[in-house]
Amino acid sequence: MIANLQPYPEYKESGLPWLGRVPQGWKVQRTKWLFRHRKEINSDRRHTNVLSLTLRGVVNNDPDAPEGLVPKDYGTYQFFGKGDLVFKLIDLENLRTSRVGLVHEDGIMSSAYVRLIPNSPASVRFFFLQFYDLYSRGVYNQLGAGVRSTLGPSDLLNLPICLPPLDEQAAIVRFLDYANGRLERAIRAKRKVIALLHEQKQAIIHRAVTGQDQVVERKRPDGTSSFSLHPSALPKKPSGIPWLGDIPKHWQVRRLRFCIRGKLTYGANVAAEFDNHDWPRYLRITDFSADGSLRSDTFRSLPPAVAKDYLVEEGDILFARSGATVGKAFLIRTDTVKACFAGYLIRARPETRIVRPTFLFAFTQSTAFARWKDAIFNQATIQNIGADKYANLSVPIPPLLEQQAILGSIETQIAPMRVASGRIEREISLLREYRTRLVADVVTGKLDVRPAARQLPAQPVEDLPTTAPEDSAGEADLQPEATDAEE
Repeated sequence: MIANLQPYPEYKESGLPWLGRVPQGWKVQRTKWLFRHRKEINSDRRHTNVLSLTLRGVVNNDPDAPEGLVPKDYGTYQFFGKGDLVFKLIDLENLRTSRVGLVHEDGIMSSAYVRLIPNSPASVRFFFLQFYDLYSRGVYNQLGAGVRSTLGPSDLLNLPICLPPLDEQAAIVRFLDYANGRLERAIRAKRKVIALLHEQKQAIIHRAVTGQDQVVERKRPDGTSSFSLHPSALPKKPSGIPWLGDIPKHWQVRRLRFCIRGKLTYGANVAAEFDNHDWPRYLRITDFSADGSLRSDTFRSLPPAVAKDYLVEEGDILFARSGATVGKAFLIRTDTVKACFAGYLIRARPETRIVRPTFLFAFTQSTAFARWKDAIFNQATIQNIGADKYANLSVPIPPLLEQQAILGSIETQIAPMRVASGRIEREISLLREYRTRLVADVVTGKLDVRPAARQLPAQPVEDLPTTAPEDSAGEADLQPEATDAEE
């Protein structure tokens, strides 16, 4: 059905570079004829339902355990009603951030956001898709280019947008509901495969770094050796740690604070970031890929005078202390990156005479480490792991030579899983690109979906999400955005 879509029979010029030609029966009108702007500050603190605009949509945020940075006083937030559109049109030079969302229930969000109230709630889903398409194609960034890095309500209200007839708006929303449902199920199925591969990889790492498996050396005919992991027959001893169990008798268990140089260090809390590649890079969770390596497509920096106390070096491990990724660890793998790290990260600098950084990082990817986090959360009402808790983390420590052999054997076993996960991630990326292009072509009239929409079931298969038409978000999409307090 999607493959058979055709263009409209007649087009006309819109006069807008980001729209080009539009169907003959469509109008192009300024947003102010379809929406109105209103700002209601929560000064009396009457509204307590905290929402956040993230890459995965407008989501509920627990004020007692918030994700990301939030203000000390929610009386500075503004009210948003169900069915409103929310825009974050600040810091437009940052290409990897949320920009537009559809509010799913009454609540409060940052006063720096722009609230648009639709004159006709029945068609708000169509306009949300159109505004999201402008975000996907970087139109807001183009309009705010140069000395400007912000668009205000008046800029948004004067923005020309497409206005198809009402029946065509309904057909477009219905068709994209259906198409999104099919694509979302395909992506979700691929995500499940990746999750299973991750569980398998985590189990291999767990057995190796806790001594349940041991490294076995085998001599090849050419005189070289190969190493593999097999169930351990070595003598064991109790570790004294419930979530760790028995470990090989010749291993040690040390608190993390006795495995590092210096102390665990919190990162830099700053109110501004800059795109100056001559300054140290400012690392946040979103700068790391799923495999823990640094992304190359984002760059935020801090002046050297601010960053000097927070610089990282090769072998450092960063722990997330709050938010959706609390307890996640990241390894700095190269000393070529001049960088510091954000305030919601904690740096540990391993003492290499005791533990190899790659071994300590491997332990943080194990089931044992996950059980430790669960034990911490079972004792607290807020999911926050501070430096004091990380300092008391118990780490199993084999001899250094054995650590190296374990790491080599782990890599041999998980390499095929990494390759498979990478291939599936690329497939998901292609599906997302296809969906983004499909939404763009449909909401701008490049494809006529009216015949296809008439053939669809009476009810959409799945509702389109209230932000980006994306499935279950990728790992980077789940990170807290450090914006609300900064604004």
